[in-house]
Amino acid sequence: MGLFDKKECDICGGKIGMLGNRKLEDGNCCKDCAKKLSPWFSDRRKSTVADINEQLAYREANKAEVSAFNTTRTLGKGTKVLLDEDAGKFMVTAARRLEDENPDVLDFSQVTGCIIDIQERRNELKRKDHEGKDVSYNPPRYTYSFDFYVTINVNSQWFDEIKFKLNSSTITEENGRQSVSFREHEALGAEVKEALTKLRQDVREGVVSARAPKVAQTCPQCGATTMPDANGRCEFCGGAVAG
Repeated sequence: MGLFDKKECDICGGKIGMLGNRKLEDGNCCKDCAKKLSPWFSDRRKSTVADINEQLAYREANKAEVSAFNTTRTLGKGTKVLLDEDAGKFMVTAARRLEDENPDVLDFSQVTGCIIDIQERRNELKRKDHEGKDVSYNPPRYTYSFDFYVTINVNSQWFDEIKFKLNSSTITEENGRQSVSFREHEALGAEVKEALTKLRQDVREGVVSARAPKVAQTCPQCGATTMPDANGRCEFCGGAVAG
């Protein structure tokens, strides 16, 4: 077989044109099948054909999760963190049409951490002297450029982090960290981190509480010794029992 002979996709069986091959550990994948993989997935070359088929099945099932997703809160500007607080789920996407993008829907409980990384660069401003040469101001003046990156660590079979840039374009300010834009994005990053870590903690505390053994209590309404139901009510008279 020649170097430029067309290959066959081991996923869909279609022909792979020149420059269209995406190598797998034990086979080949066409660019159309590769596009269907999670955008947060980065181990394609180390994945087998069976691995890719399994992930594509997951991605197909994820479409139903996207359709059922009810956004109750949105964090971010360009790339956004969408929360469905009622269902305990979230997604990260810049797409306007979620059905087309099929962003991964994750449970709050899958979050294992969140890091905000601020990348800063400094550029000195110069002025022209009487000879037309660039010289420093006295004292020196600078412009500062910032990019805010969010890394959400997750427990997922297909990826272990979701990393994205919080600002849609690089922030360039002479006032640096005192500028309005910097403070705005700093607060937004803190809001994303606080929201995800708090929601994760709430879910985990709920699991621990649900697993805790029930304790008999005296009903203040009828005086009976009762094991309150899931709604905290007396099993005999239905009255509220203090937890």
